[in-house]
Amino acid sequence: MKTLLVLSFVVVAVFAADKYNSKYDNFDVETLISNERLLKSYIFCFLDKGRCTPEGSDFKKALPEAIETTCAKCSDKQKSNIRKVIRAIQQKHPKYWDDLVTKNDPSGKHRANFDKFIQGSS
Repeated sequence: MKTLLVLSFVVVAVFAADKYNSKYDNFDVETLISNERLLKSYIFCFLDKGRCTPEGSDFKKALPEAIETTCAKCSDKQKSNIRKVIRAIQQKHPKYWDDLVTKNDPSGKHRANFDKFIQGSS
């Protein structure tokens, strides 16, 4: 019985590691993208040009892997939120978007696939 219990915890842990934490699934993206000062503070956090909130730090840590894997570990809600934020950055601050891409994908290896993901094609 103990072995079965331990095994079930291991299985749950492995499957949980396949996705990002759902802690930020209900993050208020609309407020972020509609508040210019807040949006810029997150951009500066991601670019190492400003302070990060705890949420910003967590997002910043996940960003390189999300770009590399085209958000493979993201839930549908996380994918939707990421698309909204990135589209806002691309539209309102294209230069900062280019800087973020250069920082997180310097070789440009993942750019085409991530662009498709942002447009909703993957």
